[in-house]
Amino acid sequence: MTTPQIAAPRVLVLGIGNILWADEGFGVRAVEAFDRRYAAPENVTVLDGGTQGLYLVQHVTEADFLLVFDAIDYGLEPGTLKLVEGGEVPKFTGAKKMSLHQTGFQEVLSAADLLGKYPREVALIGCQPLDLEDWGGPLTAPVRARIETALALACEVLRNWGVEFAERAAGDERPGLLGNEIDALGYERRDA
Repeated sequence: MTTPQIAAPRVLVLGIGNILWADEGFGVRAVEAFDRRYAAPENVTVLDGGTQGLYLVQHVTEADFLLVFDAIDYGLEPGTLKLVEGGEVPKFTGAKKMSLHQTGFQEVLSAADLLGKYPREVALIGCQPLDLEDWGGPLTAPVRARIETALALACEVLRNWGVEFAERAAGDERPGLLGNEIDALGYERRDA
């Protein structure tokens, strides 16, 4: 008699934000760096959610575990990282919207809850922005300097959830989540 296989929990590592507004792009740049560095197992989806708003509901409702990177105005020193978990996450995801049509991630979480498909575990790694007004500008120095720490914090959260992953081998180049010259290197090279 064979033992039935238990399906691995579905994990979503999500970066949200708008790379066109300087530090508002922290979440996207963090998830991009995560994808370049780590090879995720099949049960883990790494996604650039950008400013997709309610279009992210499908992805969130399919996840058992959700880890989000985002720029969050905590009212702290620029570049400060803060980990928020569980029921506290929705309080911080209604941050500044960049336009009237943009849905806050708080609404995405509310929709998942209304559908009865809220993830079992949710964590938010937020970084205090310095500048959200520099149209077309890259991340500011204090926010860019926190990407590595954010990745280390993400690894800790994922390991606590029992998610196994490994650093990519040298030469295991990824085309990147963004491509089209809007990944961090291509986008910032155009300003050089």
